Amino acid sequence: MSTDADEVRDWWRSSIIEMEPGVIRFRGLPIEELIGTVSFPAMIWLMVAGRLPNADEAALLEAALVAAVDHGPQAPSIAAARMAVTCGLPLNNAMATAVNMLGDVHGGAGQQALELYYDIDARMAQGAGLTAATADAIADWQASNGKFVPGFGHRFHKDGDPRAPRLMALVRDMAAKGSITGRFADIGHAVEQYLGQGRPRPLPMNIDGATAVIFAELGCAPPLARGLFCLSRSVGILAHAWEQTQQGGRNKGPIPPRFLYSYDGPKPTP
Repeated sequence: MSTDADEVRDWWRSSIIEMEPGVIRFRGLPIEELIGTVSFPAMIWLMVAGRLPNADEAALLEAALVAAVDHGPQAPSIAAARMAVTCGLPLNNAMATAVNMLGDVHGGAGQQALELYYDIDARMAQGAGLTAATADAIADWQASNGKFVPGFGHRFHKDGDPRAPRLMALVRDMAAKGSITGRFADIGHAVEQYLGQGRPRPLPMNIDGATAVIFAELGCAPPLARGLFCLSRSVGILAHAWEQTQQGGRNKGPIPPRFLYSYDGPKPTP
């Protein structure tokens, strides 16, 4: 028979951490044995995936996290963090402001690319070839979401995102060693090839498409891809927020005050 004490204990249930006076264990592993022996990326994977990664898995995860830390103050989330600081907010509020801007349009392409890759992989598991599975999955994606295919092309890096080739080279190296299957690298390449057909210039994979390959190779669920991106980008957000505290400024808006936005409302009336 359940008691009040049982109800209190079971109000929250977690397999992540065991904590009582003098004891802290993550997934059954004592914190004192993890400190100094486990890297931060490996600790992240232990927390979200329930197991410690092997060395190659941890290296791939770390590469993905390093690649996505920042993309400059023209990024809306970074700009928001800096503006928040000039409004007198402390670092934690500035970081929260920025992270809360990461959604489907800004920051969500990695999750969406991962969903696309898994769709292609599922079609192949049902017997479709890579080329046909890619074409059908992209057609379905565009029918439901519009012509934009997440993870490919970049509004700034027109000739190619410099981060993606390096990440893909690491994936290929790990696949050659047998640490991962490499099939999602093939899927990503197939999407890139399909999207480049009939275009005057290619539509290369960007950071979101490349990190999605890594997360797929690691067996990551799509929503976690966005969470991991938020973790990574939080590093850049913190750095920019801290830098803005050193630079000062007060109530800085998105553009210098001598430049005004375009007004397109009614003309003045008496």
